Amino acid sequence: MIGMATVHSRFRTPEFAAAREILDALNTGVLVLDHELRVLEANSAAQNLLGVSVNQARGRHLSELIGAPPELWNVLQRALDNAEACAQREVVLHPFIGDGGERVADVSVTPFDEVRPARRLVVEMSDATQRQRISRETALLVQLGGSRLMIRQLAHEIKNPLGGLRGAAQLLERQLKGEAMREYTEVIIGEADRLAALVDSMLGPGRPPRREPLNVHELCEHVYHLLRSEGPASVLIERDYDPSLPGAALDRHQIIQAMLNLGRNALQAVGTRGHIVLRTRALTNQNIGSARHRLVASIQFEDDGPGVPAEIRDTLFYPLVTGRQDGTGLGLAVAQDLVTRHGGLIEFESQPGRTQFMILLPIENGDGG
Repeated sequence: MIGMATVHSRFRTPEFAAAREILDALNTGVLVLDHELRVLEANSAAQNLLGVSVNQARGRHLSELIGAPPELWNVLQRALDNAEACAQREVVLHPFIGDGGERVADVSVTPFDEVRPARRLVVEMSDATQRQRISRETALLVQLGGSRLMIRQLAHEIKNPLGGLRGAAQLLERQLKGEAMREYTEVIIGEADRLAALVDSMLGPGRPPRREPLNVHELCEHVYHLLRSEGPASVLIERDYDPSLPGAALDRHQIIQAMLNLGRNALQAVGTRGHIVLRTRALTNQNIGSARHRLVASIQFEDDGPGVPAEIRDTLFYPLVTGRQDGTGLGLAVAQDLVTRHGGLIEFESQPGRTQFMILLPIENGDGG
């Protein structure tokens, strides 16, 4: 067996140093692995993709850096056993170092040697995270049209029995002689009116946003204090604000409602004990669907709950879709509708122990104008 020091010395030759300059100029991540799938070398793009420096990566098994996605290991093992080039599109990676964010990559594996089994592999990783996110967001925007239709139909179905309930309560009230009994019918009528107003405002046809220049962090603070008062004391809610985030022209009530829906979902996900982070970031040159924006406000709710069930991830923003037995399935559908009225979108990433919902809002001219 070739020792690690010997292998490393071969990659320190002048010829390799020149080749490395070329490799570091590539946008595609390139890794060199030995037959045990330990990292020998990594170019700059690979280091950025995995969130680790070459010195941290060298000598470590690849699974120590990105977990063990089975589709990746199948490709690597096939390339080793058969000494043949293999490829796999859209492999989901979970780097353990760096920000811990999920990455998606198109992977190509080529044996470095012609012997079988192969002794070294060249792994090319092309970051497909942005492409997949654009495709997913475009699908979400298409999905939203069907969601709005379902919401309108749902509103119609709710309002009809509410009208009958209110009318019956009014007729009953006329037959009652005692004031004490009429108090009950007044409660029924009042609650029917409240629910009808809720249906009109939350489920009916959406009004355009009434925009005004707002400080995004002032809205976040308002939502933070509401969540703090609603949640149990054993749940830790932290704030992580980006001071560079400028103001934006937003509808205060619509954005607060959208944020509250996400925050309350996070509270319900962590239960009586957990950790929630309310975070803001200013993103530059960001796509929302197929539209590119120079500046985007990202408002994130991250929790350490169990994650979104796999079976509902593709339909999560449809009304009546919920992962909780006591859930209505309306909160996310309504929040998505409110955010898209601002030209934005709600996206999410989820795995057990780390779920993040992100409100993305374009900021025109960087000043809310």
